[in-house]
Amino acid sequence: DVQLVESGGGLVQAGGSLRLSCAASGFTLDDYAIGWFRQAPGKEREGVSCISSDGSTYYADSVKGRFTISSDNAKNRMDLQMNSLNPEDTAVYYCAAASPISFYSAGCNVQGMDYWGKGTLVTVSA
Repeated sequence: DVQLVESGGGLVQAGGSLRLSCAASGFTLDDYAIGWFRQAPGKEREGVSCISSDGSTYYADSVKGRFTISSDNAKNRMDLQMNSLNPEDTAVYYCAAASPISFYSAGCNVQGMDYWGKGTLVTVSA
């Protein structure tokens, strides 16, 4: 079965850091575009950062310079390093993967993703 499982969420004070991880099973991440998305209370799910299958990276303007996406193909895992967190970063964070065709059509957007994790909660206190 295809599965994505996030870990690393939690409570952190403003200015702090967290590192999220996403373990993939049932498929090879290296064959897919990968990404992190988040959904804050009362808001739509939005793209945070993605890596296309050719290695190009995308970051939402709100996280540029603070968040870094990475992948470890040997471990079939992706990570999101989050620094300088602020309360506006509070959300459930989801990892996702898309076939190259899907990602080419939709980019780093919810509609383009084929597989999703169940999410991990990140809470940033003021």
